[in-house]
Amino acid sequence: MTREELDAHLLSYPNTWLDFPFGETTSVYKVGDKATGDAKFFAIVQDDATPLRISLKCDPQLAELLREKYETVVPGYHLNKKHWNTILCTGQVPDDELQDFIRLSYNLVTGQA
Repeated sequence: MTREELDAHLLSYPNTWLDFPFGETTSVYKVGDKATGDAKFFAIVQDDATPLRISLKCDPQLAELLREKYETVVPGYHLNKKHWNTILCTGQVPDDELQDFIRLSYNLVTGQA
């Protein structure tokens, strides 16, 4: 998945928008009411990292399983390591699984999981 495809996928979820509260090189994808600022983030992309890194919220038990399965899935970078994973986008995690992880993160944050 290219960076552009990843961006389009992340922004395809309802009530989602892109913000840069941590600087120009950190894309934060939020869900909620943009007008009031009542929002939560469900994905963080470190744009200047090579390879690209995306951090996603995850069920704690699943987070551990994914870290065991993939060497490119690590505890959340600068996040609660119990509830967040950072995925190094090297191609090891297939695109369809990455999309599933994104959907799970969105659902966890919005209370749909």
